[in-house]
Amino acid sequence: MCRIGVCRDVWIALAPCQRPGAIGQFGPRLRIAAIHAMYVPAHFAETRPEELQRVLRDHPLGILVTHGGAGLDADHLPFEFDPAAGPLGTLSAHVARSNPVWRDHPTGTPVMVIFRGSEAFVSPNWYPSKHETHRQVPTWNYEVVHAHGTLTIRDDERFVRGFVARLTRRFEAAEPRPWRMSDSSPEYIDGLLRHIVGIEVAVTSLVGKSKLSQNREERDRLGAAATLGERGHEELAALMRRPV
Repeated sequence: MCRIGVCRDVWIALAPCQRPGAIGQFGPRLRIAAIHAMYVPAHFAETRPEELQRVLRDHPLGILVTHGGAGLDADHLPFEFDPAAGPLGTLSAHVARSNPVWRDHPTGTPVMVIFRGSEAFVSPNWYPSKHETHRQVPTWNYEVVHAHGTLTIRDDERFVRGFVARLTRRFEAAEPRPWRMSDSSPEYIDGLLRHIVGIEVAVTSLVGKSKLSQNREERDRLGAAATLGERGHEELAALMRRPV
């Protein structure tokens, strides 16, 4: 059974511009998304579009989860997210032509892509209150976004070439001398492109969870953030320092 609180969180993530009625009035698409949604306590729910999109943008290595005759499977792929393509955006990626995922899951297949943001172990020793009450335990803080959507297979050279070029420009930009496709011969690049297939996922819901010690006292949350920052987890520490 779907808990009412979870359904409401999923509704916000699915269609923030809609106005739901009673639980029994939710449409079929919402019911399906709610049933399959991950467990998200209210104090960890992340529904702000800009924060959900930040995780997709800054942590682009996604896990494409599919379900077929052999059961569940997952592929780890770098994705490009275009928030302006479609109502909730579109994810693009490519797979090896020898990867059966694009043949086993044709256009129209429902899929999920998981994006994991910052994460790290948190020791209770970092909480000031622990040394007073000894009533704290270890935990793990993290950000994650589940992007549900519909798969489209893009087995055409123009799409694949454009996608690879954009992905290359983005991730080579920090290099002193960025590699470009023109660095190699056209024949070599053409041969490689023939061995990959493009995919798109039209996003129908974004379900986010940010577990950042929001359920702790402020001094404990900030104490844990300080230690994480000292140990190299500055991105996670900065998120935990934000006002709750």
